[in-house]
Amino acid sequence: MRKFLVAMTGILLAMAVQAQTDTTSTVPGLIGPSTSSPKKSKKKDWSKVSIAGRANDHFMIQMGYDGWGGKPDDIRTKGFSRFLNMYLMLDFPFKSDPRFSVGLGAGIGSSNIYFDKMEPQIAGTTTQLEFKDVKDTTHFKKYKLSNSWVEAPIEFRYVADPVHPNKSFKAAIGMKIGTMINAHTKGKNLQNSAGNTINNYIMKENSKRYFNNLRFAATGRVGYGPFSLYGAYQINSLIKENVGPQVHPWSIGLQISGL
Repeated sequence: MRKFLVAMTGILLAMAVQAQTDTTSTVPGLIGPSTSSPKKSKKKDWSKVSIAGRANDHFMIQMGYDGWGGKPDDIRTKGFSRFLNMYLMLDFPFKSDPRFSVGLGAGIGSSNIYFDKMEPQIAGTTTQLEFKDVKDTTHFKKYKLSNSWVEAPIEFRYVADPVHPNKSFKAAIGMKIGTMINAHTKGKNLQNSAGNTINNYIMKENSKRYFNNLRFAATGRVGYGPFSLYGAYQINSLIKENVGPQVHPWSIGLQISGL
């Protein structure tokens, strides 16, 4: 994920350099004693381009796969762990070059991690967050940990055609800051150690005591029009220091944006 974000930075820097490069053209020589010298074509003045009323990612939906960086081997996950984020954004284009802009916004982010015969005891009373191994005893067929945050993302954006952004190459790098509003586990379909169903019992537990309230994540995306490949990496640990493994959630998936 770090390599992905570094690559995104390189793309934007390369585009910034290209934007400053003049293109030149030559005029064919005239027949006769006099010839014309090569002329430089005029550099496009992006500051005079009208972008009034353009759609530039004022609404963003992100979805895809979630994982934990730094997860110990004895914590078993399975299935399609996933995330879903939704944001409303404001876009502030640079007056000198509206291909570049800064996006600011707010929204909701969520994460669902599925475990393989393991149950994180988030409602426990011990000083350490226990990941209980239940493969040899009664357990739930499906067990997940869900976290959700109110988040404020900020992006440095590039769009190749600022007049028609929904038909143009796009890229962005940024960060988001979030505060956790919910953490809960959910177990579904109780089974015995042999995997036979006991009943369709559902159990939920809620507690944020073992988790860091704030999260800081680096983000990046690259795409065309309303569709982008999106990635994020949480810089600080999901779980508080000295109470559990220091895991750093990462995400990769699809972004749909517009308006």
